[in-house]
Amino acid sequence: MDAFRFINIGFGNTVNAGKIIAIVSPDSAPVKRLVSKAREDGRAVDATQGRKTKAVLIMENDRIVLSALLPETISVRAQGRKEEEI
Repeated sequence: MDAFRFINIGFGNTVNAGKIIAIVSPDSAPVKRLVSKAREDGRAVDATQGRKTKAVLIMENDRIVLSALLPETISVRAQGRKEEEI
């Protein structure tokens, strides 16, 4: 994967696709704890623009990014496929 390929995660926000470790749903208790701890430590980047968090991106640099897009949508974009192909 190209180290500098950026993908849109909603509302004009982009992340480096090469730095994503995992894209997970925010519904489970462990992920909720992860998000809470990251917020406390200042490691969370909220890219939801005030909307409900639907995906949590875990990045290489020990940061997490919150997105209002579904994990499936972000995954398709990270793989470089068109959304119609899913």
